[in-house]
Amino acid sequence: MAPDWSKKCTLFTPDVFRVCVNTCFNETGVRFKLFNTFCMNSGRLIRNIMKAVRVAQFGGPEVLKVEENVPIPKPQDNQVLVKVYAAGINPVDTYIRSGTYAVKPALPYTPGNDVAGIVENIGKNVTTLKEGDRVFSMRTVTGGYAEFCLTEEQFTQPLDENLTFEQGAALGVPYYTAYRATVISGRARAGETILVHGASGAVGLACVQLAKNLGLTVLGTAGSKAGMDIVEENGCDFVFNHKSDNYTQQIMDATKGEGPDLIIEMLANVNLDKDLNMIKKKGRIVIVGNRGSIEINPRFTMAKECIVTGIILMNSTPDDWKEMNASIQTGMQKGWVKPHIGKEYSLNQSSAAHNDVINNTGTQGKLVIKL
Repeated sequence: MAPDWSKKCTLFTPDVFRVCVNTCFNETGVRFKLFNTFCMNSGRLIRNIMKAVRVAQFGGPEVLKVEENVPIPKPQDNQVLVKVYAAGINPVDTYIRSGTYAVKPALPYTPGNDVAGIVENIGKNVTTLKEGDRVFSMRTVTGGYAEFCLTEEQFTQPLDENLTFEQGAALGVPYYTAYRATVISGRARAGETILVHGASGAVGLACVQLAKNLGLTVLGTAGSKAGMDIVEENGCDFVFNHKSDNYTQQIMDATKGEGPDLIIEMLANVNLDKDLNMIKKKGRIVIVGNRGSIEINPRFTMAKECIVTGIILMNSTPDDWKEMNASIQTGMQKGWVKPHIGKEYSLNQSSAAHNDVINNTGTQGKLVIKL
């Protein structure tokens, strides 16, 4: 059987590929063995550049520029080189790009941490992955908006065959954040009531799916009819439009005046004051997202004896990562992990994607770059 040239020659430039074909094919037949050997042993050394989005200065979405001569990185001892098929876009990507995030990368840099693809190469100390494996990662070394990226072995996990690469790019930050917020920090327990603000976004939908799997009664908010429909389709028991003037009263009515045991907050600068009014006595509020400041009355925390905490995924401990890895892998196998893709973009549309993240008031699932 003839080799699959498309797979063996993914790193060839078109011109080099034509030279190889002309050299290894003749009028009497195909020299399969010679061509196959060349592809396997030499092909990977020929192409050493790739397309990637680069940021040379902090600013608006317009600073995202596609460059075509970016060196393909080489994996160090514990690193994995991934051929990227899809890259997820997270709100934090826009904060970092604008220069407003607490941690600023050295310029120039390539954005993106959520990726899914195939292992292209591995460092000498990598033992859990091999070339050709389908994987997803929630933390890159060199940035995910690129044809190839480096990841650390510990943050790179097998991607179940039931999920597409686009869905794989929606796993890392959303589902791991959802788990850390809901289970590790929020201490969610079966039989409790949870309110997920912004439930139609990628993290919100992950929280809904996780909470339903854990046996909680789930309340969610969204900002559009389409968003509300998606939240309901993912198992939410009660869905509210957060643009409605009386939605907080509707939530209190749904909880028989007691309020939710746990609130997952995606936009604290808008909602935290309302959350403190709604939360059940001795309840928990976990802040996942925030875009500014807000004035609150601390007496609410005293009267409710509630706990308000914030999380950042990358503050997770090694034990947290092990627990999250196990849960997400089980969820993929059992089918309750079902990433919803809201919109796909090309690498050249990265600026438009960031604009949509900033301006979209009715988020529906995950935005991804498809390569």
